[in-house]
Amino acid sequence: MAIQIRDILNAVVSHAAASGHFEQVNGHEPVNPPGNGLTAAVWTGPVRPVRSSGLATTTGGLVCMVRLYTSALQEPLDAMDPNLIDAIDGLFRAYIADFTLGGLVRQVDIFGAHGPGLTGQDGYLETADQTFRVYTITLPLIVDDLWPQTP
Repeated sequence: MAIQIRDILNAVVSHAAASGHFEQVNGHEPVNPPGNGLTAAVWTGPVRPVRSSGLATTTGGLVCMVRLYTSALQEPLDAMDPNLIDAIDGLFRAYIADFTLGGLVRQVDIFGAHGPGLTGQDGYLETADQTFRVYTITLPLIVDDLWPQTP
């Protein structure tokens, strides 16, 4: 079985879009500065085999990155982090509740059984002379029976 990457990315993007927190949701890491308001971008990260594989096929780990962007200069400044945390809370709820992304994956590796678990890391990002407050979500996914082990 091949990684159903387009369907997986669509599911991750759909959860972000359905949350109602974002003015824009991209299925790629932006090459230009995001617009006003809160923006989400989704792209793939590392892909690797995981130890819970069987004897005939190898299970894979796929990481999706979900980055939330907002202008670091927006007013009021005191609302910036609470707005981002509200959005992260909504996404974590969605990804944990839809543990298999509609049957596309075995599981969201919430607690990190096969590597780093579900996390949200804060920071700042400079792009095109603009500063953005960001949170980057690491969304680890486990996908069964991806690669056959044949002699």
